[in-house]
Amino acid sequence: MPEFFVSRQDWSLCRQAYLDQKRHLERIKEVIRKNLPEIISEENIIMAEGNKIIKVPVRSLEEYRIRFSLEKNKHVGQGKGQTQEGDVLGSSLGTKEGKGAGDEPGDDYYEAEVTLDELEEMIFEDLHLPNLKETKKQLLLAESSQYKDVRKTGLMANVDKKRTVLQCLKRRSLRGDKEHNKITPEDVMFKTWDADVKEQTSAVVLAMMDTSGSMGVFEKYIARSFFFWMVRFLRTKYENVQIIFLAHHTRAKEVSEEEFFTKGESGGTRCSSVYQLALEIINERFNPREYNLYPFHFSDGDNLPSDNEKCLELIQKILPLCNLFGYGEIINPYYRTSTLMAALKKIDDPNFVTVTIKDKNEVYPALCKFLRP
Repeated sequence: MPEFFVSRQDWSLCRQAYLDQKRHLERIKEVIRKNLPEIISEENIIMAEGNKIIKVPVRSLEEYRIRFSLEKNKHVGQGKGQTQEGDVLGSSLGTKEGKGAGDEPGDDYYEAEVTLDELEEMIFEDLHLPNLKETKKQLLLAESSQYKDVRKTGLMANVDKKRTVLQCLKRRSLRGDKEHNKITPEDVMFKTWDADVKEQTSAVVLAMMDTSGSMGVFEKYIARSFFFWMVRFLRTKYENVQIIFLAHHTRAKEVSEEEFFTKGESGGTRCSSVYQLALEIINERFNPREYNLYPFHFSDGDNLPSDNEKCLELIQKILPLCNLFGYGEIINPYYRTSTLMAALKKIDDPNFVTVTIKDKNEVYPALCKFLRP
Protein backbone atom coordinates (compact mmCIF):
# COMPACT_ATOMS: atom_id res chain seq x y z
CA MET A 1 0.00 0.00 0.00
CA PRO A 2 1.35 3.46 -0.84
CA GLU A 3 2.11 5.71 2.11
CA PHE A 4 1.09 9.37 2.37
CA PHE A 5 2.62 12.00 4.62
CA VAL A 6 1.16 15.31 5.76
CA SER A 7 3.76 18.06 6.04
CA ARG A 8 3.31 21.12 8.23
CA GLN A 9 6.30 22.99 6.83
CA ASP A 10 5.96 26.48 5.37
CA TRP A 11 6.15 26.08 1.58
CA SER A 12 5.76 29.78 0.80
CA LEU A 13 9.51 30.07 0.20
CA CYS A 14 9.23 27.57 -2.63
CA ARG A 15 7.23 30.15 -4.60
CA GLN A 16 9.64 32.98 -3.84
CA ALA A 17 11.36 32.75 -7.24
CA TYR A 18 8.01 32.95 -9.02
CA LEU A 19 6.89 35.90 -6.89
CA ASP A 20 10.19 37.71 -7.53
CA GLN A 21 9.86 37.15 -11.26
CA LYS A 22 6.27 38.41 -11.26
CA ARG A 23 7.22 41.52 -9.29
CA HIS A 24 10.15 42.09 -11.64
CA LEU A 25 7.91 41.99 -14.74
CA GLU A 26 5.41 44.35 -13.12
CA ARG A 27 8.23 46.78 -12.34
CA ILE A 28 9.41 46.68 -15.96
CA LYS A 29 5.91 47.45 -17.24
CA GLU A 30 5.62 50.28 -14.74
CA VAL A 31 8.88 51.82 -15.98
CA ILE A 32 7.78 51.49 -19.61
CA ARG A 33 4.41 53.14 -18.94
CA LYS A 34 6.12 56.09 -17.26
CA ASN A 35 8.43 56.55 -20.25
CA LEU A 36 6.01 55.86 -23.12
CA PRO A 37 6.39 59.35 -24.70
CA GLU A 38 10.16 58.85 -24.99
CA ILE A 39 10.03 55.17 -26.00
CA ILE A 40 7.48 55.18 -28.81
CA SER A 41 9.20 58.02 -30.69
CA GLU A 42 12.52 56.19 -31.00
CA GLU A 43 13.62 55.69 -34.60
CA ASN A 44 14.67 52.06 -34.08
CA ILE A 45 11.08 51.25 -33.05
CA ILE A 46 9.44 53.14 -35.92
CA MET A 47 11.61 51.27 -38.42
CA ALA A 48 11.25 47.91 -36.65
CA GLU A 49 9.51 44.81 -37.90
CA GLY A 50 6.70 43.10 -35.99
CA ASN A 51 9.05 40.72 -34.16
CA LYS A 52 11.52 43.42 -33.11
CA ILE A 53 12.76 43.24 -29.52
CA ILE A 54 13.08 46.57 -27.75
CA LYS A 55 15.56 47.20 -24.94
CA VAL A 56 14.52 49.46 -22.07
CA PRO A 57 16.96 50.48 -19.25
CA VAL A 58 15.64 49.35 -15.85
CA ARG A 59 17.36 49.63 -12.49
CA SER A 60 18.11 46.36 -10.78
CA LEU A 61 15.80 45.28 -7.96
CA GLU A 62 17.05 44.33 -4.53
CA GLU A 63 15.36 42.37 -1.81
CA TYR A 64 14.62 44.06 1.50
CA ARG A 65 17.12 43.15 4.18
CA ILE A 66 18.33 44.40 7.56
CA ARG A 67 21.76 46.00 7.49
CA PHE A 68 23.96 47.28 10.32
CA SER A 69 24.76 50.97 9.86
CA LEU A 70 28.34 51.94 10.65
CA GLU A 71 27.50 55.64 10.47
CA LYS A 72 26.41 57.16 13.78
CA ASN A 73 23.57 59.19 12.31
CA LYS A 74 20.07 59.82 13.51
CA HIS A 75 17.42 57.67 11.89
CA VAL A 76 13.65 57.69 11.81
CA GLY A 77 12.16 55.84 14.77
CA GLN A 78 15.48 55.67 16.57
CA GLY A 79 16.90 57.70 19.43
CA LYS A 80 15.86 59.15 22.76
CA GLY A 81 13.21 61.51 21.45
CA GLN A 82 15.52 64.51 20.99
CA THR A 83 15.24 64.69 17.18
CA GLN A 84 14.10 68.14 16.07
CA GLU A 85 12.40 69.30 12.90
CA GLY A 86 15.02 70.18 10.29
CA ASP A 87 17.67 67.70 11.47
CA VAL A 88 19.48 66.02 8.56
CA LEU A 89 18.94 62.29 8.71
CA GLY A 90 20.88 61.46 5.56
CA SER A 91 21.71 62.57 2.05
CA SER A 92 21.69 60.95 -1.36
CA LEU A 93 24.97 59.77 -2.77
CA GLY A 94 26.72 62.25 -5.01
CA THR A 95 24.45 65.20 -4.22
CA LYS A 96 26.72 67.18 -1.90
CA GLU A 97 27.98 70.38 -3.41
CA GLY A 98 31.64 71.37 -3.55
CA LYS A 99 33.04 67.83 -3.56
CA GLY A 100 33.96 67.81 -7.26
CA ALA A 101 33.99 64.46 -9.03
CA GLY A 102 32.04 61.83 -7.13
CA ASP A 103 33.77 58.74 -5.76
CA GLU A 104 30.63 56.84 -4.72
CA PRO A 105 29.34 53.82 -6.67
CA GLY A 106 26.38 54.38 -8.97
CA ASP A 107 23.13 52.47 -9.33
CA ASP A 108 23.22 49.28 -11.36
CA TYR A 109 20.81 48.92 -14.25
CA TYR A 110 20.32 46.59 -17.17
CA GLU A 111 18.42 46.64 -20.44
CA ALA A 112 15.15 44.72 -20.26
CA GLU A 113 13.92 43.19 -23.51
CA VAL A 114 10.32 43.87 -24.51
CA THR A 115 8.67 42.78 -27.75
CA LEU A 116 6.85 45.25 -29.96
CA ASP A 117 3.58 43.41 -29.35
CA GLU A 118 3.90 43.90 -25.58
CA LEU A 119 4.68 47.57 -26.09
CA GLU A 120 1.62 47.97 -28.33
CA GLU A 121 -0.59 46.40 -25.68
CA MET A 122 0.48 49.04 -23.16
CA ILE A 123 0.10 51.91 -25.64
CA PHE A 124 -3.29 50.90 -27.03
CA GLU A 125 -5.03 49.72 -23.86
CA ASP A 126 -6.91 53.02 -23.33
CA LEU A 127 -7.20 54.21 -26.97
CA HIS A 128 -10.32 53.93 -29.13
CA LEU A 129 -12.00 55.60 -32.08
CA PRO A 130 -14.11 58.41 -30.60
CA ASN A 131 -17.79 58.97 -31.36
CA LEU A 132 -18.12 55.56 -33.02
CA LYS A 133 -21.72 55.04 -34.13
CA GLU A 134 -23.71 52.13 -35.44
CA THR A 135 -24.03 52.57 -39.19
CA LYS A 136 -23.51 50.00 -41.89
CA LYS A 137 -22.75 46.59 -40.39
CA GLN A 138 -20.71 43.97 -42.16
CA LEU A 139 -20.77 40.29 -41.27
CA LEU A 140 -17.34 38.89 -40.46
CA LEU A 141 -16.49 35.20 -40.17
CA ALA A 142 -14.42 34.30 -37.16
CA GLU A 143 -11.24 32.30 -37.63
CA SER A 144 -12.40 29.49 -35.28
CA SER A 145 -15.51 27.38 -35.73
CA GLN A 146 -17.40 25.12 -33.35
CA TYR A 147 -19.44 21.94 -33.82
CA LYS A 148 -22.85 22.98 -32.55
CA ASP A 149 -25.33 20.85 -34.53
CA VAL A 150 -25.90 17.34 -35.92
CA ARG A 151 -27.45 16.33 -39.24
CA LYS A 152 -28.37 13.24 -41.23
CA THR A 153 -25.86 14.00 -43.97
CA GLY A 154 -22.23 14.93 -43.90
CA LEU A 155 -18.66 13.69 -44.21
CA MET A 156 -17.73 10.32 -42.77
CA ALA A 157 -14.88 11.98 -40.89
CA ASN A 158 -17.49 13.97 -38.94
CA VAL A 159 -19.57 10.99 -37.75
CA ASP A 160 -20.89 11.51 -34.23
CA LYS A 161 -20.47 7.99 -32.85
CA LYS A 162 -22.30 8.59 -29.58
CA ARG A 163 -25.39 10.08 -31.20
CA THR A 164 -25.33 7.37 -33.89
CA VAL A 165 -25.49 4.61 -31.26
CA LEU A 166 -28.25 6.45 -29.37
CA GLN A 167 -30.19 6.84 -32.61
CA CYS A 168 -29.86 3.10 -33.25
CA LEU A 169 -31.11 2.25 -29.74
CA LYS A 170 -33.98 4.69 -30.12
CA ARG A 171 -35.03 3.13 -33.44
CA ARG A 172 -34.92 -0.41 -32.03
CA SER A 173 -36.94 0.63 -28.96
CA LEU A 174 -39.65 2.30 -31.03
CA ARG A 175 -39.98 -0.67 -33.39
CA GLY A 176 -39.57 -3.34 -30.72
CA ASP A 177 -36.77 -4.93 -32.71
CA LYS A 178 -34.54 -6.85 -30.28
CA GLU A 179 -32.77 -9.05 -32.80
CA HIS A 180 -31.35 -6.67 -35.39
CA ASN A 181 -28.82 -4.59 -33.47
CA LYS A 182 -26.85 -3.43 -36.47
CA ILE A 183 -26.48 0.27 -37.24
CA THR A 184 -28.29 1.20 -40.41
CA PRO A 185 -27.63 4.21 -42.67
CA GLU A 186 -30.65 5.99 -41.22
CA ASP A 187 -29.03 5.87 -37.76
CA VAL A 188 -25.82 7.63 -38.72
CA MET A 189 -25.55 11.21 -37.40
CA PHE A 190 -22.96 13.76 -38.53
CA LYS A 191 -21.48 16.67 -36.59
CA THR A 192 -21.89 20.01 -38.30
CA TRP A 193 -19.73 23.05 -37.59
CA ASP A 194 -20.99 26.61 -37.54
CA ALA A 195 -18.79 29.65 -38.01
CA ASP A 196 -19.03 32.37 -35.38
CA VAL A 197 -20.53 35.41 -37.06
CA LYS A 198 -20.16 38.85 -35.49
CA GLU A 199 -21.13 42.32 -36.61
CA GLN A 200 -18.81 45.30 -36.54
CA THR A 201 -19.41 48.88 -37.49
CA SER A 202 -17.58 50.04 -40.62
CA ALA A 203 -15.14 52.92 -40.32
CA VAL A 204 -12.81 54.80 -42.67
CA VAL A 205 -9.70 56.74 -41.63
CA LEU A 206 -8.29 59.32 -44.02
CA ALA A 207 -4.57 59.76 -43.27
CA MET A 208 -3.44 63.05 -44.81
CA MET A 209 0.19 64.21 -44.69
CA ASP A 210 1.97 67.29 -45.99
CA THR A 211 5.00 66.30 -48.10
CA SER A 212 5.97 69.73 -49.41
CA GLY A 213 9.45 71.23 -49.39
CA SER A 214 8.83 73.05 -46.10
CA MET A 215 8.43 69.71 -44.34
CA GLY A 216 11.98 69.00 -43.26
CA VAL A 217 13.49 65.81 -41.86
CA PHE A 218 12.16 66.49 -38.36
CA GLU A 219 8.63 67.38 -39.51
CA LYS A 220 8.31 64.31 -41.76
CA TYR A 221 9.66 62.06 -39.02
CA ILE A 222 7.09 63.32 -36.52
CA ALA A 223 4.21 62.93 -38.99
CA ARG A 224 5.27 59.43 -39.99
CA SER A 225 5.75 58.45 -36.35
CA PHE A 226 2.19 59.48 -35.51
CA PHE A 227 0.67 57.66 -38.48
CA PHE A 228 2.87 54.59 -37.82
CA TRP A 229 1.32 54.11 -34.37
CA MET A 230 -2.16 55.07 -35.56
CA VAL A 231 -2.10 52.43 -38.32
CA ARG A 232 -0.87 49.75 -35.91
CA PHE A 233 -3.56 50.76 -33.41
CA LEU A 234 -6.35 50.50 -36.00
CA ARG A 235 -5.20 47.11 -37.27
CA THR A 236 -4.78 45.77 -33.75
CA LYS A 237 -8.13 46.82 -32.30
CA TYR A 238 -10.45 46.99 -35.33
CA GLU A 239 -11.03 44.43 -38.06
CA ASN A 240 -13.32 46.45 -40.29
CA VAL A 241 -11.48 49.76 -40.71
CA GLN A 242 -10.26 51.03 -44.05
CA ILE A 243 -7.29 53.40 -44.19
CA ILE A 244 -6.94 55.81 -47.11
CA PHE A 245 -3.50 57.40 -47.49
CA LEU A 246 -3.36 60.90 -49.00
CA ALA A 247 -0.19 62.91 -49.61
CA HIS A 248 -0.05 66.50 -50.83
CA HIS A 249 2.08 69.53 -51.67
CA THR A 250 0.31 71.94 -54.01
CA ARG A 251 -1.59 68.93 -55.37
CA ALA A 252 -3.02 65.98 -53.49
CA LYS A 253 -3.13 62.34 -54.53
CA GLU A 254 -4.04 58.97 -53.07
CA VAL A 255 -0.96 56.79 -52.51
CA SER A 256 -0.14 53.33 -51.26
CA GLU A 257 0.92 52.71 -47.68
CA GLU A 258 4.54 52.12 -48.71
CA GLU A 259 4.69 55.39 -50.65
CA PHE A 260 3.04 57.23 -47.79
CA PHE A 261 5.78 56.26 -45.32
CA THR A 262 8.83 56.31 -47.60
CA LYS A 263 8.35 58.64 -50.56
CA GLY A 264 9.53 62.24 -50.28
CA GLU A 265 8.20 65.26 -52.16
CA SER A 266 9.06 68.92 -52.67
CA GLY A 267 7.41 72.12 -53.87
CA GLY A 268 4.98 74.51 -52.27
CA THR A 269 2.09 73.90 -49.90
CA ARG A 270 -1.61 74.10 -50.65
CA CYS A 271 -3.52 72.27 -47.93
CA SER A 272 -6.88 72.89 -49.56
CA SER A 273 -5.91 70.34 -52.23
CA VAL A 274 -5.94 67.43 -49.78
CA TYR A 275 -9.18 68.63 -48.14
CA GLN A 276 -10.82 68.84 -51.56
CA LEU A 277 -9.64 65.32 -52.43
CA ALA A 278 -10.86 63.97 -49.09
CA LEU A 279 -14.29 65.53 -49.66
CA GLU A 280 -14.49 63.97 -53.14
CA ILE A 281 -13.51 60.51 -51.82
CA ILE A 282 -16.17 60.72 -49.10
CA ASN A 283 -18.90 61.76 -51.55
CA GLU A 284 -17.97 59.15 -54.16
CA ARG A 285 -16.99 56.10 -52.10
CA PHE A 286 -18.08 56.39 -48.48
CA ASN A 287 -21.61 57.39 -47.59
CA PRO A 288 -21.60 59.04 -44.13
CA ARG A 289 -24.78 57.13 -43.30
CA GLU A 290 -22.94 53.84 -43.81
CA TYR A 291 -19.45 54.63 -42.49
CA ASN A 292 -17.79 56.32 -39.55
CA LEU A 293 -15.32 58.81 -41.01
CA TYR A 294 -12.11 60.06 -39.36
CA PRO A 295 -9.85 62.46 -41.30
CA PHE A 296 -6.44 63.16 -39.71
CA HIS A 297 -4.09 65.73 -41.23
CA PHE A 298 -0.49 66.57 -40.27
CA SER A 299 1.39 69.56 -41.61
CA ASP A 300 3.93 72.18 -40.59
CA GLY A 301 1.29 74.88 -41.16
CA ASP A 302 3.41 76.69 -43.75
CA ASN A 303 0.49 77.13 -46.12
CA LEU A 304 -0.11 79.80 -48.75
CA PRO A 305 -1.90 82.66 -46.91
CA SER A 306 -4.34 83.02 -49.79
CA ASP A 307 -5.32 79.35 -49.39
CA ASN A 308 -6.24 79.48 -45.70
CA GLU A 309 -9.82 80.68 -46.19
CA LYS A 310 -10.47 77.92 -48.71
CA CYS A 311 -9.12 75.37 -46.20
CA LEU A 312 -11.50 76.75 -43.60
CA GLU A 313 -14.47 76.41 -45.95
CA LEU A 314 -13.60 72.83 -46.95
CA ILE A 315 -13.12 71.67 -43.35
CA GLN A 316 -16.51 73.14 -42.43
CA LYS A 317 -18.01 71.07 -45.26
CA ILE A 318 -16.27 67.88 -44.10
CA LEU A 319 -17.07 68.24 -40.39
CA PRO A 320 -20.82 67.43 -40.66
CA LEU A 321 -19.92 64.25 -42.55
CA CYS A 322 -17.34 62.82 -40.15
CA ASN A 323 -17.20 61.67 -36.53
CA LEU A 324 -14.01 63.56 -35.74
CA PHE A 325 -11.54 65.70 -37.69
CA GLY A 326 -7.99 65.87 -36.33
CA TYR A 327 -5.38 68.42 -37.36
CA GLY A 328 -1.82 68.20 -36.08
CA GLU A 329 0.73 70.93 -36.65
CA ILE A 330 4.45 70.31 -36.30
CA ILE A 331 6.34 73.39 -35.12
CA ASN A 332 9.96 73.67 -36.22
CA PRO A 333 12.76 74.71 -33.82
CA TYR A 334 12.33 78.36 -34.82
CA TYR A 335 8.67 78.37 -33.59
CA ARG A 336 7.41 80.51 -36.40
CA THR A 337 3.75 81.50 -36.38
CA SER A 338 1.44 79.38 -38.51
CA THR A 339 -1.13 81.22 -40.58
CA LEU A 340 -3.11 78.02 -41.12
CA MET A 341 -3.55 77.31 -37.41
CA ALA A 342 -4.65 80.91 -36.87
CA ALA A 343 -7.36 80.44 -39.50
CA LEU A 344 -8.51 77.06 -38.15
CA LYS A 345 -8.96 78.46 -34.64
CA LYS A 346 -12.13 80.09 -35.93
CA ILE A 347 -13.81 76.66 -36.06
CA ASP A 348 -15.95 76.10 -32.99
CA ASP A 349 -16.90 72.42 -33.17
CA PRO A 350 -16.24 69.72 -30.51
CA ASN A 351 -15.51 67.22 -33.31
CA PHE A 352 -12.61 69.34 -34.59
CA VAL A 353 -9.47 68.62 -32.53
CA THR A 354 -6.08 70.26 -33.01
CA VAL A 355 -2.64 69.55 -31.53
CA THR A 356 0.78 71.14 -31.86
CA ILE A 357 4.00 69.14 -31.61
CA LYS A 358 7.35 70.75 -30.82
CA ASP A 359 9.27 67.65 -29.75
CA LYS A 360 9.22 63.95 -30.61
CA ASN A 361 8.12 63.15 -27.05
CA GLU A 362 4.78 64.80 -27.83
CA VAL A 363 3.74 62.13 -30.36
CA TYR A 364 2.17 59.96 -27.65
CA PRO A 365 0.14 62.84 -26.10
CA ALA A 366 -1.12 63.65 -29.62
CA LEU A 367 -2.31 60.05 -30.03
CA CYS A 368 -4.11 60.27 -26.71
CA LYS A 369 -5.78 63.57 -27.58
CA PHE A 370 -7.10 62.27 -30.90
CA LEU A 371 -7.98 58.72 -29.84
CA ARG A 372 -8.89 59.30 -26.20
CA PRO A 373 -11.05 62.48 -26.17
